[in-house]
Amino acid sequence: MAYQGVILDIDGTLVLSNDAHAQAWVEAFTEFGYEVKFEQVRPLIGMGGDQIIPKFAPELSDQQGKGKEIADKRKELIVNKFGTNLTPATGARQLILKMQNEGLRLIIASSATSQELSVLLKAAQIDDLLSQDEAATSSDAEASKPDPDIVEAALKELNIQPSDVVMLGDTPYDIEAANKAEVDVIALRCGGFDDSQLKNAIAIYNDPADLLTHYDTSPLVTKAMTRK
Repeated sequence: MAYQGVILDIDGTLVLSNDAHAQAWVEAFTEFGYEVKFEQVRPLIGMGGDQIIPKFAPELSDQQGKGKEIADKRKELIVNKFGTNLTPATGARQLILKMQNEGLRLIIASSATSQELSVLLKAAQIDDLLSQDEAATSSDAEASKPDPDIVEAALKELNIQPSDVVMLGDTPYDIEAANKAEVDVIALRCGGFDDSQLKNAIAIYNDPADLLTHYDTSPLVTKAMTRK
């Protein structure tokens, strides 16, 4: 039996935003007196601020004080500086249309805030296909990926059994979060992570266009590969 629903990561999966997020963290930390290099934070993209900030400033939290100011600055940079220059992942719109036409129920699961999500959907050129009402965001979860909270919130919204849902993601944190929620993951390389980091996905494709090209033989249709 084929999957009934698809949980969609957006950053790095449908829009090429991971480098921008890393640079936004670098600039936000710098503004508040912390030296964080791009190469240090880039491998962590896919996590939310609740996970990233303590790695560089263990005394801070993204919920209060200077930690919250850093998190707010990063969001401001994405919304007002980097968001307008982002490009869609190749084939993102066409893949969404294909899945919708095939009758799959779609929902976004992202560590982004609602304000950021609006920018990201527009950048991915799918804001007319998916709305913020069809999303689980940071406000729906106590902890970001790799904790399963956001995936579980998306599952609750879909009201479909985990075994009948697959997630599209681009980071090892997507895979870890989904697997903790007993959801399979199809991984995309366009987020900048290599196959060794995506090895726990049930299948790996270059980008949405590559998945679309192989759609009829992919797990989206065959459900041939299952979680161990």
